[in-house]
Amino acid sequence: MDTAPPRDTAELIYRDAVEADVEVLVPLIESAYRGDASRAGWTTEADILGGQRTDPEGVRAVITAPCSRLMIVECDGVPIACCQLEHRGDAAYFGMFAVRPELQGAGLGRRIIAEAERSARELWAVRQMQMTVISVRDELIAWYERRGYRRTGELSPFPYGDERFGIPRRDDLAFELLVKELS
Repeated sequence: MDTAPPRDTAELIYRDAVEADVEVLVPLIESAYRGDASRAGWTTEADILGGQRTDPEGVRAVITAPCSRLMIVECDGVPIACCQLEHRGDAAYFGMFAVRPELQGAGLGRRIIAEAERSARELWAVRQMQMTVISVRDELIAWYERRGYRRTGELSPFPYGDERFGIPRRDDLAFELLVKELS
């Protein structure tokens, strides 16, 4: 399989995931965040968290939840990225964002988040996109800030002791809420 980054003009196909996609999505998400494979990209959490990022049940729950969609991004018929969108009143929540590690850093993430924002506005007429990011992920938070997101300072605790979210390698983890006003 060709792993060259899609050109800026490459056609990306965005579609809603279905339950049959779970077996492809779990390893895609895991590869972007955990283990040695994730180190090929810049979004790895391998130095702060071990264990899993998600599991089939977690992905299936996002796919089947009301007011939620898990968007798959394909290039030449191959899933290369995904993200979760969830309707929450006047806002949409953006999460479970994963791009294959060898394709990171080529502008693909910027294209996907723009499409996610457009889609949330169109689908739910929301005025704000929200997300939570592990607060020690300075480089990742800076990337989102360059996309127009702002830190709120609102923290929620990391679920220490719940291995479904990973095995912490640090004792100072928390989630910070980031928001972006959508026009």
